[in-house]
Amino acid sequence: MINMHVCSAVKRVNCFHRSGFSTTGCNSSGSTYMVLFGLMQLLLSQLPSLHNIAWLSVVAVATSFGYSFISLGLCAAKWASHGDVRGTLAGASVDAPRDKAFNVLLALGNIAFSYTFADVLIEIQDTLKSPPAENKTMKRASLYGLSMTTVFYLLLGCTGYAAFGNDAPGNILTGLAFYEPYWLVDVANVCVIVHLAGAYQVFAQPIFARLESYVACRWPDAKIINATYYVRVPGRPSSSVPVAPLKLVLRTVIIMFTTLVAMLLPFFNAVLGLIGALGFWPLSVYFPVSMHIARLKIRRGEGRWYWLQAMSFVCLLISLAASIGSVQDIVHNLKTATPF
Repeated sequence: MINMHVCSAVKRVNCFHRSGFSTTGCNSSGSTYMVLFGLMQLLLSQLPSLHNIAWLSVVAVATSFGYSFISLGLCAAKWASHGDVRGTLAGASVDAPRDKAFNVLLALGNIAFSYTFADVLIEIQDTLKSPPAENKTMKRASLYGLSMTTVFYLLLGCTGYAAFGNDAPGNILTGLAFYEPYWLVDVANVCVIVHLAGAYQVFAQPIFARLESYVACRWPDAKIINATYYVRVPGRPSSSVPVAPLKLVLRTVIIMFTTLVAMLLPFFNAVLGLIGALGFWPLSVYFPVSMHIARLKIRRGEGRWYWLQAMSFVCLLISLAASIGSVQDIVHNLKTATPF
């Protein structure tokens, strides 16, 4: 879905550069780009595990720094061009107070999505070498990563709002906030595409592994499920490629499904907020808190137990509220959207 918006944004920016900002023929459908992205993920998904995509993760991190700093620089330049802080403390004006409340809830969902990484934390920790202990390395990496992420989000959010005020788009790069310099905007959007290619696999590989493990345990005697075949590479008789029918079919079905959903629901902020809201409490709060309680053997009724449960309950309410705001925005956008 995000990739579809980014590719369409690249095409529109180049069109505006050639034909002028007043032209009306620069809008295009992103379905073709979404299909191409899905085909690329089909190839990358056949890599066995996170160990085999370490290079892709490094490239994704590098490109994420690229488009982030470009976005921050463009917003800072826009702010400096008019010199004043635009916008109001109350935010963008809406027709009814309930719309303001839904927008706040949607924003909470987007923030929650930005910090949803607990579902891949253990898998990433398994790829680390020791000494030092993996948990200590991961704890330090999480602290630095979350700190840098928070500071950068605040910088970009505040700078972007100061630059555009209440007219700030939901996405600085794909929301057509900038047209020039077109080459720099294109570089940033290409960095987003590369980053998404890596991020998709980092989040999807653990899901693939869990589903494949479940299916293999559910039908342990089925040869078609647990077998691995080796296909010789043409021109290289001594080389062969392992092909597992279960991995090939299961991963293909999942990617085809997610690609179809992305094409049917091309709503950037709303879908992002819903994913973040649904994953925030169970993955980032409940699961880690439960592990912490079990590891330290915190007994029910202790002061720490009550504080942890209270925090978990508050985060559950936040997740539910953000889900409501995201669903409302999706329903609202469906009234005017055209699938594909």
